[in-house]
Amino acid sequence: MAKQLFKNYSFNFDKNERKILIQFCNSVLKQMNQDEKFFSDVRAFNSIVDKLKSSDEEIKFTKEERTKLVFRLTENVEHMNKEIKKSGFIKRWLYKSAFKQYKNLLDIHFKN
Repeated sequence: MAKQLFKNYSFNFDKNERKILIQFCNSVLKQMNQDEKFFSDVRAFNSIVDKLKSSDEEIKFTKEERTKLVFRLTENVEHMNKEIKKSGFIKRWLYKSAFKQYKNLLDIHFKN
């Protein structure tokens, strides 16, 4: 099978998915904002937030933005999965809904 030459970086997110992604990107920005070595990540996530807040129905990411977003979402899902496994009932209950939302975003929109 031939390798795909061009990938589509256009996404259609619903209202809830946009809110989840904006909230996630803002929390990532708060963590990375102070450190100079994350300058390119901060720039990419600021651009992602601006695009998500726009009223455009279809959002077009650059390859760099998509890659950084998928990497951070994947890290977050893996971390939440570890926390769910080692936590008690109440903490597990709180983490599970957020874990499902991030996992669904990765599976639906960013699956390779």
